[in-house]
Amino acid sequence: MALFDYEQFKKAVYELTRIDLNCYKEKQMKRRIDTLIAKNGIDGYAPYVDLLRTNKEKFDEFVNYLTINVSEFYRNPEQWAYMDKEVIPQLLKDFGPKLKIWSAACSTGDEPYSLVMALSRHLPLSQISIYATDIDNQVLEKAQAGLYNEKSIASVPEDLKKKYFTKIGPSYQISDEIKARVKFQKHNLLKDAYPTDCHFIVCRNVLIYFTEEAKDEIFAKFNQSLAHKGVLFIGSTEQIINYKQMGYTRKDSFYYEKP
Repeated sequence: MALFDYEQFKKAVYELTRIDLNCYKEKQMKRRIDTLIAKNGIDGYAPYVDLLRTNKEKFDEFVNYLTINVSEFYRNPEQWAYMDKEVIPQLLKDFGPKLKIWSAACSTGDEPYSLVMALSRHLPLSQISIYATDIDNQVLEKAQAGLYNEKSIASVPEDLKKKYFTKIGPSYQISDEIKARVKFQKHNLLKDAYPTDCHFIVCRNVLIYFTEEAKDEIFAKFNQSLAHKGVLFIGSTEQIINYKQMGYTRKDSFYYEKP
């Protein structure tokens, strides 16, 4: 019988999870997976797939391990300051207070909750609504729990920290009034349909793990997903090299507009 190799493993994972490992940088991803299999004391891909099929805890661990969850509130504060001064006022001017905002690949919720707090300086909370998505059920559960460590919330402006967080032991709980403004949903950027007529899309520090082809596909889909004059905010580790061909103009280093 032929060995169950990494190619077959990728197919089996896709059947199980609908996660396409071909869209990730192979060397990097294979190394991560091999490490996880070894950590579980398993010899080879076939028995590991059997374990994923029968053990929910190991299945969840695998999905969690695949998705890169390094997240913090107000990451790169200077870019959030630009959002506060330039981007939000312009969006409100162009579209009015009922903004359609999508936080894509939102991980543990730090980003959509940061967006609610940033918008709260411009709008009453009752008018704020954020659609937040991620491929990983475990991080979505963490996001809905809304409990964070001190390092995660270090960059939150002090007034917002005092207003919207409660210290519980070593952790910080975000307030229910902020949580109520975010709707979380599972979504695969490479497979699922995108929302339409978005005024603002935030997707940061996620696409660095994708191939160039997958990145281009996602940036093009974001462009289709935006309303005219809508804005895309990407991470400080990313750039859209061919942004003009994709139909964007550049507002600032990490902000792109659909003219």
